[in-house]
Amino acid sequence: MNRIEGRVKVTGLATYAAEYPVEGVAYCYPVQSTIARGRVTGVDAGQALAMPGVLAVLSVEDPPDLAEDADPELALFRSRDVVYRGQLVAAVVAGTYDQARAAADAVRVAYQPQAHDVRLRADHPDLYRPETVNPNLPPDTDKGDVEAGLAAAASAVDVTYTTPPLHNNAMEPHAAVAVWADDGRLLVYDSTQGASGDRDSIAKTLGLPAGQVRVVSRHVGGGFGSKGTTRPNAVLAALAARAAGRPVKVVFTRQQMFDLTGYRTPTVQRLRLGADADGRLTAVEHTAYVQSSRIVEFAEQAATPGRVMYATPALRTAHRLVRLDVATPSWMRAPGECPGMYALESAMDELAEAAGIDPVELRIRNEPTTEPDGGLPFSSRSLVTCLREGARRFGWDRRDPAPGLRREGEWLVGTGVAASTYPARRGPSQATATVRDGDFVIRVAAADIGTGARTVLTRIAADCLGVAPDRVHVELGDSDLPAAPVAGGSMGTASWGSAVVRACEALRADGGEGSADTTEEVKADEELARHAFGAQFAEVRVSSVTGEIRLSRLLGVFAAGRVLDARLARSQFVGGMTMGMGMALMEETLTDDEFGGFLHRDLAQYHVPACADVPAIEAVWIDEQDGLLNPMGSKGIGEIGIVGAAAAIGNAVHHATGRRVRDLPITPAKILA
Repeated sequence: MNRIEGRVKVTGLATYAAEYPVEGVAYCYPVQSTIARGRVTGVDAGQALAMPGVLAVLSVEDPPDLAEDADPELALFRSRDVVYRGQLVAAVVAGTYDQARAAADAVRVAYQPQAHDVRLRADHPDLYRPETVNPNLPPDTDKGDVEAGLAAAASAVDVTYTTPPLHNNAMEPHAAVAVWADDGRLLVYDSTQGASGDRDSIAKTLGLPAGQVRVVSRHVGGGFGSKGTTRPNAVLAALAARAAGRPVKVVFTRQQMFDLTGYRTPTVQRLRLGADADGRLTAVEHTAYVQSSRIVEFAEQAATPGRVMYATPALRTAHRLVRLDVATPSWMRAPGECPGMYALESAMDELAEAAGIDPVELRIRNEPTTEPDGGLPFSSRSLVTCLREGARRFGWDRRDPAPGLRREGEWLVGTGVAASTYPARRGPSQATATVRDGDFVIRVAAADIGTGARTVLTRIAADCLGVAPDRVHVELGDSDLPAAPVAGGSMGTASWGSAVVRACEALRADGGEGSADTTEEVKADEELARHAFGAQFAEVRVSSVTGEIRLSRLLGVFAAGRVLDARLARSQFVGGMTMGMGMALMEETLTDDEFGGFLHRDLAQYHVPACADVPAIEAVWIDEQDGLLNPMGSKGIGEIGIVGAAAAIGNAVHHATGRRVRDLPITPAKILA
């Protein structure tokens, strides 16, 4: 199918959060802290209030009325404490955007600064073990005798990898327009990955009943996790509109997004792996060190992939967290699995070299029959098929295993492989299906964040109803529709689609209207290990003169249950793989030790890949039947494409050069160092 919303997007008719036509709208521009830690001792708004068009100044001098249990990230202007550089400390509302921005520059904020600490390191004295890691997993696991397994190993590696802070950088900035009605009801046009949850969060923050808030988000220009939870732009718009007595628009600049909308935590990851003479693992230990802010604990689950990947008699995983004077990390595409599998799959490559075994073969030899950590049976697992099919397509059998040998002029050429995995979850969702003028209307508060949710839900409903897709009309992106979970965790289609199928089944049985709530169905799901798997192969060319790295080929082979729409699936896989390329070779944010905050704060400094950066990128999938997941037999595909890509590229760079760069991104300077 072509995308349902394709025409309105290419003709400019699709309306995004900041574009809704609201009469009398004013503009709000934030004032951010210039210190990393301390207290606000005063806010002088006199000069700003005297400037043309200024309607109000919000700050800690007049704290807004918010719920006592509001999320600290959203409890704006309630505390004088500054916990990171770039924190919102005031905001100006004015008749035009330019007036608001100019007046924001005139607000004078006085501080009492304190010494700050913004650097993650594995020996930080304040590291601790969190009670859980995301989403609600044990921080540590321990099976078997790791030390004995390492001691008995014929080959072993003990290596540490680091990843820098990474930023989501969706094309559409975080934006919101807030409109208060005379009856006290609040309408927020927000750029969000989940209207239902966003409504509940905004209502809780403002101390309102959920039914008094409506969130509309019909088109979203990407999110990659950063719009999966309510961000300050939505609450700021609501507070500013209440203060100004008229609708208010907030659009964060690219620089403000680096401070205020989350990021992927940097990681330090130590892995110890051992294998016997046949290449079978004797022990795996994976310890991840991550950071969070002083105000909210966000513990990324970077060490969890090892719990599902490879058979080993001894397995230990651990997470240690430190609270620093930094903004709170948040969800970013494939949180946990993305940085964790980079480290694990790089270490597996090093172990393969130490053992003298082909990297594809090493992974195949360590294929488990059940989940290595918990012992649960897999609903389906086709990693070996992906590895073998990928090796066949990539021409892996022609590869010389020795690194640093293949040369074309000044260019060193190498190839690498890595596995991919991501959980296949679903959550409770509601949906309705009705007949209107001979067609069918599906209503569900899902979010289309550019992934094609409208299209795939149309296809699911049409298949279930036995009608042509053009007779199905999907309404989504509105919290007044039947409640639905967030577009995140690669569970959107599985969750919403399950409810749509059940609603269509009810419609067919009733004839006029069908509704569904899958809460009890999801609770009754059999306890199984549900995961998508894949294998990624990369070919790189590295200049022996400049250290420049060119990615010439990238192949991903995936097993993700039933693929519901080939065009949408390829788009998601290729997008994830491209994002993994950026992680491997370009993307990083530098932390400013002296002043706090981030030094790379826009797309002139934070580099992301373009289509010209990889001449050949191919994503394919195998036919995997899994009837234990959901009515469609599908697994999520939005995130698995990024998992493994960075490791495959890093392993290819090592094969080309003979040098192992363990600190991302892999840059020419690191190659030449």
